[in-house]
Amino acid sequence: MPKETRLFTRVTKRQTAWLGQALRNETTGGILLLAAAVLALIWANLDFTSYSQLKDFKLGPAEFHLDLSLGKWAADGLLAIFFFVAGIELKHELVMGSLKDRSVAAVPIAAAMGGMIVPALIFAAFNFNQPTATGWGVPMATDIAFALAVLAVAGRSLPIELRAFLLTLAVVDDLGAIIVIAIFYTAQLNFLALAVAIGGLFIFGMLQKKRVTGWYFYLPLAAVIWMALHESGIHATIAGVAMGMLMNLKQADRVLHVVHPISAGFAVPVFAFFSAGVSVQRTSVTDVVESPVALGIILGLVIGKPIGVVGTAWLMARFTKASLSKQLSWWDVATIGTLAGVGFTVSLLISELAFHESDAAPMGTLAVLVASTIAAVLATIALQFRKRAYSRV
Repeated sequence: MPKETRLFTRVTKRQTAWLGQALRNETTGGILLLAAAVLALIWANLDFTSYSQLKDFKLGPAEFHLDLSLGKWAADGLLAIFFFVAGIELKHELVMGSLKDRSVAAVPIAAAMGGMIVPALIFAAFNFNQPTATGWGVPMATDIAFALAVLAVAGRSLPIELRAFLLTLAVVDDLGAIIVIAIFYTAQLNFLALAVAIGGLFIFGMLQKKRVTGWYFYLPLAAVIWMALHESGIHATIAGVAMGMLMNLKQADRVLHVVHPISAGFAVPVFAFFSAGVSVQRTSVTDVVESPVALGIILGLVIGKPIGVVGTAWLMARFTKASLSKQLSWWDVATIGTLAGVGFTVSLLISELAFHESDAAPMGTLAVLVASTIAAVLATIALQFRKRAYSRV
């Protein structure tokens, strides 16, 4: 008889230490991200002209096609740091974490995929055969920093296995979003520039394999890879996740210790500041309710995410030899599914790519902010119930 696979069992001491550091960084980053978004909203609604002027202010060498606006630098440049961290976290999960064991990894991977597919279908249903249908990727993403910040504040006494599941879910979710951006939101390709980027990544991987150290090797090489990928037409943030996945794990932990605070404490909040500034003075509740873009994003994140995560995880457990560990219940998974509806960072990025300079862009941004807020509030309430359940135990 096949051996039953226990899902989300107790985390090892080594993995607990790694998770603890990652969670602390993401929690701090989530708080800063939220503060930056609130500041952007206040500024944009007090003086949208000055906010737009700052966001659209251009700098950079035009001869390399890098005379970009500050908003574009934040989305293409700073988010590459965020995705570099995501790449390292994904590799850690694949080599040492919960994705190492294929039988255990199948369920969180399936849950993450369900949590991406169902919201995309909901958005597609509301925007079928319309120009805005290109935004189907917006409600697919989970913001790991924002979600972990909510979990840290509202679910402090809950088992670390629950946080490990959320981290695994968000890391796989990020990978899915990266694939979607690379494949579906790339207009045209410059194959020569792409070849240069691939060559740079090959050199990066060889240096890591030989365990060569020294920032003076890697920073110039990373800059070349990023510029080549940017020139190729593929979103430049893909360079970050590719280099993260190529990192040697023994070096990665040291690099992560330096880069993660930069990502969580600076890169993501600055991106949030330049992306969340939308004027709502002339927008009514009726406008939101009647907008297929808003309905698709809000219902996709708030309802589609938990249905996709919980439903797919339950089906996997029901029709395979997998089951939950004794430390957790399906109510815990449902709570994490609700929390996964906090889209924010990557959702805002995909919204910019999907609705670039169109009339739907402001509504897309507003819908992501509204949906993420609703999901965070619902998850906070659910976490309070779970805390009471664990306190009784």
